[in-house]
Amino acid sequence: MCSDLSMPPVGLGLWKIAPGEAAAATRQAIEIGYRHLDSAADYGNEAEVGEGIASALQSGLCSRDALWVTSKLWNTYHHPDHVRPALERTLADLQLDYLDLYLIHFPIALAYVPFETRYPPEWVHDPDAETPVMQPAPVPLAETWGAMEALVEAGLVRQIGVCNYNTGLLHDLMAYARIKPSVLQVESHPYLTQDRLIRCAKGYGMDVTAFSPLGALSYRELGMADEAESVLVEPAVLAAAERLGRTPAQVVLRWGIQRGTSIIPKSSNPDRLRQNLDLFDFALSADEVAAISALNKNRRFNDPGTFCEVAFDTFYPIYD
Repeated sequence: MCSDLSMPPVGLGLWKIAPGEAAAATRQAIEIGYRHLDSAADYGNEAEVGEGIASALQSGLCSRDALWVTSKLWNTYHHPDHVRPALERTLADLQLDYLDLYLIHFPIALAYVPFETRYPPEWVHDPDAETPVMQPAPVPLAETWGAMEALVEAGLVRQIGVCNYNTGLLHDLMAYARIKPSVLQVESHPYLTQDRLIRCAKGYGMDVTAFSPLGALSYRELGMADEAESVLVEPAVLAAAERLGRTPAQVVLRWGIQRGTSIIPKSSNPDRLRQNLDLFDFALSADEVAAISALNKNRRFNDPGTFCEVAFDTFYPIYD
């Protein structure tokens, strides 16, 4: 069933691609040359992404075993009884027999919401309540991980991993995991380098994927970042871009690759998709890498401790 394919260093992030655009964007990305797709139940577009994958495969743009497809277990499905059904729903939507990688999306367990009630269930338990809030569920992460391991043993996923874990959770996970996590996916960009976390994960033999590798660009439209918070106008980035004859975005993405992470930028613009993939015939100097790394401000844009309180009237921090 499964090949020895390793995760390509550049993938297409499917977060915030509208369902009406997702099928065409997915097929287009595969046609351009993308072989790594990063999806999630919570993105609300997996059925359309599945249409795009099916179209690409049927047209012979690539074979299934040449694709690396990642998806993620949503917070409401952490109970062991719900992990496999959640994965099977994702597989049905994506029109696939297996995933290359399945990740725990957040170390946050929420009360179960049946598929027929609402899918994807998102964050609040009852959006029709007078004051909609999140409803945490008392499910230990170790129990969720055990159910993830069963997916590997059933041949439904090739590898499993985690998103948005800190070092403490990684140490704990490594103490009880029978099947070790292969990947940690976290927010990382020049304003949030996460050097110690990445070093910790790599010390455990994990690959690291950086989401939102361009920083604020993913969050301005959501009101979670200011216009002035763009790393693309930093002098260190602009100087490297001028020397290399590349765009500032390409410089920042190349920085992510050179520091040993895979990256999953999001775009549905064909020219930008090509640029985001065209990162392997140039390199930043050691001084340029250091100058861009020095931009770190520990600025986290995707922080449940902030957005859950603002949007869902629930204070739920997972980072200190």
